Amino acid sequence: MFSTEKKPKVAVVMGSDSDYPVLKGCIKLLKDFGVEVEAMVCSAHRTPEKAAQFASDAEENGIEVIIAAAGKAAHLPGVLAAFTPLPVIGLPIKSSTMDGLDSLLSIVQMPSGIPVATVAIDGGDNAALLAVQIMSGLHPELRKKMKEYKAGLAVKVEQKNAELQKKLLGEE
Repeated sequence: MFSTEKKPKVAVVMGSDSDYPVLKGCIKLLKDFGVEVEAMVCSAHRTPEKAAQFASDAEENGIEVIIAAAGKAAHLPGVLAAFTPLPVIGLPIKSSTMDGLDSLLSIVQMPSGIPVATVAIDGGDNAALLAVQIMSGLHPELRKKMKEYKAGLAVKVEQKNAELQKKLLGEE
């Protein structure tokens, strides 16, 4: 049966192509959940007009959540958030300067009225999962998949505990 419902869509924007290794797993996880991903390199400092235009047009282009990854000064998430009503998730990238603490603080310290949700330094998987959770209110299939994903996490923990118990019994 043909569905007229639109597929959930996330934009993954990175300040530099050197951020891609952190975002590779994020993009894969989004796709595993059945989310359409639009990925691009866009700099808040080197291509500010492009960043502003992208964010301004994002909603019209079907994007529901923006994940913005940046290192060092890490202004990209805030700049995008300033130009869109969509949720923006900031992903601080570990840089050589302060191991990503500079990026984290730049992203999390947004002024009142321009919120950016922020995940851990190099926390690409959590950025993807947060995007899925945000969209799951409009896409029941994502809510179902998220429940299954979390149940799978619990099963893995129980398996690891069982393995540990076997090791401990073997050491006695």
